[in-house]
Formats: sequence, structure tokens, C-alpha cells
Amino acid sequence: MTMPMIRYVPTTAHAVLPSTFSPRAAPASNRRDRPPQAAAHREQQAAIGTFLTPAEQHRVDAAGYGCYVAVHRDSMDDLLRDLRAHSVHAVLVSVARYQSTDALHVARLVREFPRVPAVALLTVNESTATQSVLALGKQGINAVVDAREARGWRELRQLFAGGQQENIETTAITRLTRDLAEATPDCLRFFEALFLAPHYVSTVQQLARVNGIVPSTFMSRFFRVGLPAPKRYLAMARLVRAARHFENPGRSITDVANHLEYSSAQSFSRHVQLLLDCTPMTFRKQFTGERMLDVFRETLVLPYRELLRTFEPFAVTPQWSVLRDRRDGPDLQDAELPAAVLA
Repeated sequence: MTMPMIRYVPTTAHAVLPSTFSPRAAPASNRRDRPPQAAAHREQQAAIGTFLTPAEQHRVDAAGYGCYVAVHRDSMDDLLRDLRAHSVHAVLVSVARYQSTDALHVARLVREFPRVPAVALLTVNESTATQSVLALGKQGINAVVDAREARGWRELRQLFAGGQQENIETTAITRLTRDLAEATPDCLRFFEALFLAPHYVSTVQQLARVNGIVPSTFMSRFFRVGLPAPKRYLAMARLVRAARHFENPGRSITDVANHLEYSSAQSFSRHVQLLLDCTPMTFRKQFTGERMLDVFRETLVLPYRELLRTFEPFAVTPQWSVLRDRRDGPDLQDAELPAAVLA
């Protein structure tokens, strides 16, 4: 008796993770200086947390070459620790390695991380395999990949890397593109940058530099056309991501703050209090990723739709135009901008 294959539509963010996680986060200065091109390259592959036998580890690596990165762990405790601290696309648990002593850990994984799909991997024909599959199903793992035949490995590859999952970032971009159907490509690029930027891009200055524009020029364009400051757009977009992470009860406020690279949990709390006038605990209870995305759209996009349709925040001004403007009259200087814009 085997469990049926269930096709997942994963809902967690596409993550960038190395083959093994570092036990400690990199220093802040190192994170800030990482080149965006390198980060973008790493973000192409999803991270899969695994609890497998050594033989299965090699075969899973081979099956996913170029499509996902398998992060192998020797204990369920280590796997749970990765789920709290990092963005993990899915979890793969070996039927052959599962023991009755792992039952509580597996149940905790499924309960505390409902947004992370968990899949059982069957590679053996032993008599105990059926009982293990049923036990995993009882703990909440309701999908199994039967890799006892070659087609099972193809199924595994397709399951984890065959299509684009509907995470909160892609959901946001899809809805904003629909809201701003007639907007310039440059305006849509701005919203893509907000939601697809690596987590270490946490300030407007970094966002501007990553997109090849002088920060003061970037900020002044919002002020000139009467839009909210770009700092507010970036801060609210980060809270959309935070709300999605909080949908996994296993992640604490500190876990989410560290993962999104706030300077501290206290800094995250101040952001939530300033932007939404509530505590992080209230924020967690009241806002899902979808709900926070609606707040983003209702406060920063829909009221300014007409302005945004012609807005070009990243457009590069030709040098001849700059020289002409200087000749014809003074331009708006940074000193004339409100402090909130330059913050």
C-alpha cells in the first residue's frame, strides 16, 4: 500500500541558500557589500531541506542539479533550526531513515511550518516501508514520491523545480501589474525591485544603487510628482514579506527580523509600530501576507494610480539634458527636499 502522489503549489518564497547553512550570519558590513549580480545568481535555485540516508542524498543532489539546492541534515532538530532561520522551499523526509522516535519532530515540523510543503521519499522495498509511509502520513506528510523506479526521480525534480511557485513576491507583482496596467515599464520595474530585492537591500540608498541611480535623484523624483517617499514603499514591502513569514508559527519575531535583516528585533518592532501603529504580536495575529499586500495596495498604489502610470523612478537622464537644465536654471537640490524624503 502506498500513498498517492499529491501535486503541490508551494507558497513560500523562492530562496537563495548554499548547500550548507552557515552557523552564524555574516557580519552586517559583509551583507551590505554583496554585489547584486551574485545575489541574483544564487536566487535562481530553491533550497530543499532534507532528512535522508547518505545514498539518497547523492541521488537527490543529482536529480536536482541546476534546479534546486538540497540542504542535507543529519537530525530533525537541525532541520527545524534551518526552517526557523532561513527560507526553505520544501522539506524532503526519507521513508528509509524515519524512525518512531522522529514522530514528534515530524509532527512539529508540519504544525509549525504549514507554508513549507513536506514530502516523503520512498526508495526501498523493505517490509517496514509501508508502516513508515503510513506513520509519516499520520504526522501530516500527505505526499510521497516513489523513487524506486527512474520516473520517480523525474517526478521529484518536477515537483521541486518544474514551475514557478505562487509566493507572496510573485503574487504582489502580478496584482500590482494588474493595478497599473498602463504604467511605464520603469514604474513596474520599481515595484519588482521592491519585492524581489535581496533581504540585505534594506534602505532606499541601497535600492537606488542596485538599480543604477543616484540615491538623491531617486528620492527627489517621488517628492516632485507628489508620491509618498520611497522609504515608505520599501518599508511596507518588507512588512508584506514579514507577514508571510509569520504564517509559519514556528518562526519567532526574532527569527523573522533576523531573516529579513533588520538590525534587531527591536528595530523591527519600531518599524511595525511606526507604520501600522501596533505591536509585532498584534501584527502577527491580524495580518497574513495577502492582507498586508492589500494594505500596501490600498495605501500606496491605488490612491496614486494616475501618477504612477507615467512615473519613471529609475530612468537615466541623458547628460546633454542635465547640462541644458543647469544652463536654463537651477534644479531642485537635496537641501530643498524635506527630511522625510532624504531619510
